[in-house]
Amino acid sequence: MERFARLIQLVGPEAVTRLEAAEVAVFGLGAVGGFAVEALARAGIGTLRLVDFDVLQSSNLNRQLLALHSTLGRPKIEIARHRVADINPACRVDARGGFVDADTATAFLDPPPDVVIDAIDGVNSKVNLLAAAHGMGIFTVSSMGAACRLDPTRVRVADLADTEGCPLARVVRKRLGRRGIRGGIRCVFSTEPPRPSQVSVPAAVEETSRGRQRPPLGSISYLPAIFGLFAAAEAIRWISREK
Repeated sequence: MERFARLIQLVGPEAVTRLEAAEVAVFGLGAVGGFAVEALARAGIGTLRLVDFDVLQSSNLNRQLLALHSTLGRPKIEIARHRVADINPACRVDARGGFVDADTATAFLDPPPDVVIDAIDGVNSKVNLLAAAHGMGIFTVSSMGAACRLDPTRVRVADLADTEGCPLARVVRKRLGRRGIRGGIRCVFSTEPPRPSQVSVPAAVEETSRGRQRPPLGSISYLPAIFGLFAAAEAIRWISREK
């Protein structure tokens, strides 16, 4: 237990036991999800379910924890699994490669984890996952838009119904509202208005094999990391009963 001595000192052995017994599913292992996984592994979460379909690309190097020159071209779930094992060999990792959509969301949540962290970029996949997790009564933390922003002091956490200033959250609220879901999902978001792109970047810079092709959005190293750490904090505090 030496690796978690400082954690035990802070929250006590009972809370650490709850963390060790918990399973957290992280969907999307990019800039937000990678940092969420890092914090969860270092907090002693017993089981991590990692879901992603993508490989690491050179354009990920400016903000994604898993992206190194030595890992480019490799699946994100593979790199994340090895990193977690190097942090805490006792952590069980359920790595699932695949794309989240209306047909697969429920299967990825089987069996139901204790907590879901949604770090998915695509709106359709995000909405399908959130609807499935909400329907199953799973405590869920969803990351809204971290791109096109610079101010870390504008990052907030609130229920989906109470988010403001985030265009992505507005779209997600609208789409989930059509399914009768008005709230009950914790969200990490920013009240900072998105900044316009300073240069035009072709969509081919960051290609994915699934989902709607869209131009990449400008992003900096620290903002997505903060979103990921906030999401992990919500999960950890909920599991350890600090909320």
